[in-house]
Amino acid sequence: MCGIVGIVGTSEVAAQLYDGLTVLQHRGQDAAGIATTDRHRLRVQKGNGLVRDVFNAESMALLEGRVGIAHCRYPTAGSEGADESQPFYVNSPYGIALAHNGNLVNTDALRREVFEQDRRNVNTESDSEVLLNVFAHELDTQKALTPDSVFRAVEGVNRRAKGGYAVVCAVLGLGLVAFRDPHGIRPLVLGKRSSPGGDEFCIASESVALDVLGFERVRDVAPGEAIVITARGELFAQQTAPAQLTPCIFEYVYFARPDSMIDDISVHKARMRMGVTLGEKILRLRPDHDIDVVIPIPDTSRDSALEIANTLNVKYREGFIKNRYVGRTFIMPGQGERTKSVRRKLNPIPLEFRGRNVLLVDDSIVRGTTSRQIVQMARDAGAKKVYLASAAPPVRYPNVYGIDMPSTDELIAHGRTEAEIEQLLGCDWLIYQDLADLETAVAGPKHPGRKFDSSCFSGEYVTGIDPDYFERISKLRSDDAKKKRRIAS
Repeated sequence: MCGIVGIVGTSEVAAQLYDGLTVLQHRGQDAAGIATTDRHRLRVQKGNGLVRDVFNAESMALLEGRVGIAHCRYPTAGSEGADESQPFYVNSPYGIALAHNGNLVNTDALRREVFEQDRRNVNTESDSEVLLNVFAHELDTQKALTPDSVFRAVEGVNRRAKGGYAVVCAVLGLGLVAFRDPHGIRPLVLGKRSSPGGDEFCIASESVALDVLGFERVRDVAPGEAIVITARGELFAQQTAPAQLTPCIFEYVYFARPDSMIDDISVHKARMRMGVTLGEKILRLRPDHDIDVVIPIPDTSRDSALEIANTLNVKYREGFIKNRYVGRTFIMPGQGERTKSVRRKLNPIPLEFRGRNVLLVDDSIVRGTTSRQIVQMARDAGAKKVYLASAAPPVRYPNVYGIDMPSTDELIAHGRTEAEIEQLLGCDWLIYQDLADLETAVAGPKHPGRKFDSSCFSGEYVTGIDPDYFERISKLRSDDAKKKRRIAS
């Protein structure tokens, strides 16, 4: 999972790109980069670390231009090194810089095609560099640099690439290009604002970036749609593939900020509805429950936890204090780091636990390592009983479209019953959201029947998956494999 921003302005855009990245930092804390163009040159600055650590006054001063793109990286499998920081750049044709959020599931086949058929070399293990070279080749075959030629090039990308991708590109001599995969798995939103020099445009992973930068949210980029915004501020859009919107439901569960709108759905309201449906399930299963207090595991579960408390008519309390300077535990690079970071990240308030039957609420349970420690923290703080509720169903399968969920043998729910998971976590009762309830809650009353990619819960992948794919990603995604790569580097 990554954050991307692209801006076409009437003045220098580097500082705005920087600000946009800072509000998308939750989408990736591993690396950051910015590329700008002034029609004649592409300038790229990038590196490992948080946005504030990668850029300084000197590097920002070099990023001249009124068109630019930016990226913050969350390290998916095979994209953890310094060489994989984005944007990527090729100088033929024209000069193109690309930033990508998502993951391709046919990267190996594409890599061979790019080398053997397109006569292009890929220098890293990143699928994003492969995607850049596919787009560059398809654009080169058009023998022109116009919006129509870009649309035909993106049609070629859609025919060849398989997976989830939201993309922004800076193209020398043209402007900004953005496109989204035919399923709309990864989010992308368009914004506009007026300035004395004319209209300015921004395309970003989440609408919160538009809010902070002062752009009005116009609409989401449609699945299979490509957009071209010239350096003069002219906007062109075209459908480039047959499409069916099935956005990743995990965006609403965990990744996106609650103040964002994704595909016309408020993330905040979606999480509130998750809480209502889960609270109703608790009442069905245990109408005579003995829950004294509902406590969220911060931050993502707060909206759901508050609505569970309202539905159960019990107290809602903040019971954990979070250290804001520790990264999101789910995306820590290894099990050892995740384990060490939990206690550094959260500290309980004993008076909220002492002598009470506590319902802890989390957005989801992936490996279970964090949940097990938090349950024990609640007991150590004096809780009589510790119940645990997950606003999402059991995560039993890898997410292959850009969220680096581990191989199946590291998922606590894979191959286990809920009773077995409950025992492993050490809680007195474990309750999960039902998948049908989750999908209904996210869709809400305005989008009844909307389909989602819920593959990490159901095992059903909207693009289809080759039979040997999971074996390959298991070798890449396991903590042991990542440890070996870190040692080798």
